[in-house]
Amino acid sequence: MISEGMLDKVLSPQDLRKILNADNMEIVRLCRKTSIVPKKDENGKTYFSMEEARILKQAKESKSLMTKSSSQVVVNTLLSSLQKMEDTMTNSITESLTKVLDERLEGMDEVVVELIRCKTENENLKNKVNELNKENYRLKNTLNSYKPFAFGLYVKKQEDDILL
Repeated sequence: MISEGMLDKVLSPQDLRKILNADNMEIVRLCRKTSIVPKKDENGKTYFSMEEARILKQAKESKSLMTKSSSQVVVNTLLSSLQKMEDTMTNSITESLTKVLDERLEGMDEVVVELIRCKTENENLKNKVNELNKENYRLKNTLNSYKPFAFGLYVKKQEDDILL
């Protein structure tokens, strides 16, 4: 425990830097954090009491402890939150994309079946057109083989035997 005589002991900024193992900027930051205002003697030099040095040291130690353990907890919490958000977003995006694709592709099976049926029908019609063209050519060839003779009579001459 600190005795009454030690409470009255004053420390210069250099002594405080050695005790806290800190630079002036860190001491200023710790003073602001703990609301300690450095005192000035009659010559205008800054000094600190032993009690203030003890408070500043506790503030620095609690900061370093917080920095090590609490910062790791904060980092771990952030990482787990990000992982949860990523999983949620991935699942949400996957589900919505699947839903949209299912809606868009819902009638595609019937369309594909109808397309195949139309293609088959188209091929059948092309074959039928080819057969009709062949028959038309044969009939025209047969018709052209009859030449008019006299008195409305016709004479048949040899047909062309060209096949398509």
